[in-house]
Amino acid sequence: MRTGLAGRTAAVAALALLLCAPAHLPAHALEGTPPGSPGGTAAEAAGAAGAALAARRAAARGGGLDFGRCPDVEGLSGPVRCATLRVPLDYARPDGPQISLTVSRTTATGARGAARQGALIHNPGGPGASGMHFPLVADLPGWESIAAAYDLVGYAPRGVGRSAPLSCQDPATRAAGPTQVPAEPSPAYKRQRLAAARAYARGCSRRAGAALPYYTTLANARDLDVLRAALGERKLSFMGASYGTYLGAVYATLYPGRVRRMVLDSAVDPDPRRIWYRNNLDQSAGFERRWYDFRAWAARHHGTYGLGATPAAVQASYERVRDAVARTPAGGVVGTGELRAAYLQAAYYDDVWPERAAALAAHLRGDPAPLTAQAGPAADPAAAAEAENATAVYTAVLCNDAPWPADWETWDRDHTELARRAPFETWANAFLNLPCASWPVRERQRPVAVGDGPQRLPATLVVAAERDGATPYPGALELQRRLGAGASLVTEAGAGSHGVVGGRNDCVDRHVERYLLTGATPGWRVTCAPHPEPAPVSLDDRAAGARRALLPPVV
Repeated sequence: MRTGLAGRTAAVAALALLLCAPAHLPAHALEGTPPGSPGGTAAEAAGAAGAALAARRAAARGGGLDFGRCPDVEGLSGPVRCATLRVPLDYARPDGPQISLTVSRTTATGARGAARQGALIHNPGGPGASGMHFPLVADLPGWESIAAAYDLVGYAPRGVGRSAPLSCQDPATRAAGPTQVPAEPSPAYKRQRLAAARAYARGCSRRAGAALPYYTTLANARDLDVLRAALGERKLSFMGASYGTYLGAVYATLYPGRVRRMVLDSAVDPDPRRIWYRNNLDQSAGFERRWYDFRAWAARHHGTYGLGATPAAVQASYERVRDAVARTPAGGVVGTGELRAAYLQAAYYDDVWPERAAALAAHLRGDPAPLTAQAGPAADPAAAAEAENATAVYTAVLCNDAPWPADWETWDRDHTELARRAPFETWANAFLNLPCASWPVRERQRPVAVGDGPQRLPATLVVAAERDGATPYPGALELQRRLGAGASLVTEAGAGSHGVVGGRNDCVDRHVERYLLTGATPGWRVTCAPHPEPAPVSLDDRAAGARRALLPPVV
């Protein structure tokens, strides 16, 4: 399941991906014993023991991460310092092959006499996104109090960036554009995509080799605990967004006694029966709702854009542009595939609505330049490599995490039915995840039963937007239920941008800051009014670029 992003920084601009079936599992009494490792109780016990040993060794080094100047490739400067953390590839073999994870940090400023509260680790989602840029939020408005009390720590999870990077194909072989994707796939096109998915899965196996089974949420949670120990922290303070909420929830289930503060923003539904196949079906339906919200907004501003005075009329305008780029790609590089990917961002973030609406309007007037600029593929080889890496990690984690239907008939039936009411993203989402149907790993994980343990979880804070498409709101309700009585849910009512914390909504941010600084939650369930919708602007309006400083987009 994708929990995607808009390109606000070079480090995340190449990503456009995230998140998304099987049975509920019994509770496991031992903290650190993962419910649902492959291979039965012996493998579970070996992995848990290896993870505990790795964390003890990291702690024994006394917070021994050697932070220094960040490599130029990270694009980090100023007070941000970088280090590497060694962790086992396979926690069942803690003395076997090791991999290195990259870590970044700014230390607590102590401004206005604030007492240091430890390290706050961030995961922006994906899976496949790097959190290395997180410490830069220390300089953003609204983060002063948190940066005063916490070391801000980012990291690249296993497989991502320079952290034992995973690749499934040569980035140079990725389609440079234009790509032409039919609005309704024919049987022949479906066969073509099925063959491509099988080839992609084989490429993952060929390029990753024996390491492929070890890119999992379970391994990510164990890495997170080793990072906690290496930072010298007795307990974990964590912010996870999108897929990061599932990672945090799995961590809390495995290590409930080691959670200090945990903010989970834009929650994935952690029900083991929905990880990940059914979550992706839910996501496609959610994207359809947000696509409607964008069209309704554009219709309310028909006077600015001229796309139509109703959502249906705006849809017709979009389809005229789609038909046009199918005949003549915009700028020679934007076909129907690039068009759909660019407008998927409108289902993630409403702050791109003005520029996307203006680009449609310009194309209908005969000017393809704005659409080419917004939807054209990245020409930078580094960005192409980053996108390929992100896709590879996303695919490996989701495919390894849970069983998926192996028969094409199930995929075809489920997605054909869903596409009748949610045509915008259903088939694209299906084809993205289709390598999982033929994934070349013999024993997959069984999903961790979040919250299914004997130990009560500490107070946590779940944040969700009511109309989020990437991680639909029922997932937040399920996550809160599983985390128990100590979990508080803050809902941004009537809004749907993915990733609520960090600059869009002052009410939400006040609750998050208070919780991180004091541990106090606002109550079982509280509601914040939605952040203002974007104002309509033309591409000639310089105010279009004057947006608030946001936390880097979650994926």
